[in-house]
Amino acid sequence: YIESHPVFLSSLEPCAVEEDAPAIVREMAQAAQVVGVGPMATVAGAVAEAVGKDLLAYAPEIIVENGGDIFMKISKTRLIGIYADKSPLTGKIALEISPEQTPLGICTSSGTVGHSLSLGTADAVIALSHSTALADAAATALGNSIKSAEDIALAIEQAQTIAGLDGVVIIKGDKVGLWGKVKIISL
Repeated sequence: YIESHPVFLSSLEPCAVEEDAPAIVREMAQAAQVVGVGPMATVAGAVAEAVGKDLLAYAPEIIVENGGDIFMKISKTRLIGIYADKSPLTGKIALEISPEQTPLGICTSSGTVGHSLSLGTADAVIALSHSTALADAAATALGNSIKSAEDIALAIEQAQTIAGLDGVVIIKGDKVGLWGKVKIISL
């Protein structure tokens, strides 16, 4: 964790993963490396995607939710409600996801909700990517950088540098930051 740039660690050594490690382990290590978090920050997203991809052999539409981390392949537009603890935005807005965007990972990190460790205090950081492991890692890393609403702009700038990230929503109190291929609707 570097105070001036809390998301990216330029000198972070690659996570040592054997060449014959399972594909999911290699994907987790790679996603974690991109944003400078440990590979365990990608577990829920990676597992949701692995399960979802396996289930696609049996159904054309799949939604797997794993503790705020979602893998989805859909055939009609869906709304994903946003829960951001005590933020006045909780329950009032949702992400609108179209079938053309999927398969897609939508992962949430929070410093105020849930049992997972966050070094930040964001009410919700939602990252979207075609790699659910990357979305999970990015949500964690960006969430770690939010200490106050004033940090949202810098986190959005950092999100824009993450190759493979499609979009992000950051909520802290009554403030929200958006970037990328995200469509928010009022509920």
